[in-house]
Amino acid sequence: MQQFVVPQFIEVEDKIFGPITVRQFLILLTGSLIIFIAYKLADFALFVVILSLIGGLSLIFAFVKVNGQTFHYFILNLVQTLQKPGLRIWSKQYDKDELNFLRKQHTEKAEQVEKIQKKAHPARIRDLSLVVNTGGYYRPDDDI
Repeated sequence: MQQFVVPQFIEVEDKIFGPITVRQFLILLTGSLIIFIAYKLADFALFVVILSLIGGLSLIFAFVKVNGQTFHYFILNLVQTLQKPGLRIWSKQYDKDELNFLRKQHTEKAEQVEKIQKKAHPARIRDLSLVVNTGGYYRPDDDI
């Protein structure tokens, strides 16, 4: 019989430079490229602002985890949660025609239910209780 290796630790990302994963490396690389472009194109005061903003954001997105999730997944979940209403209320408004139609349906169903109901015979009730009490061993058709 051929044996197969079952992959384990599939949630652990591959490391490329020491403790840095591919995702973290790409985030830091993108942030450093934006900072380099800002260094070449902006004056020193604007460069310092961009450096602190982009550098801080890239460090946060690369290394911070919230409840075991990476930060960008946390932000996505937060945005999706904030877009949904906190309180969901059903407020269906019916007009008169819809109400009359629903009332007619309800009364027709009630009349049909009343016609279908049958009265139970005492012998049938007794047989059913014996079946339940004996755990199904008693069979009313097999009377001795």
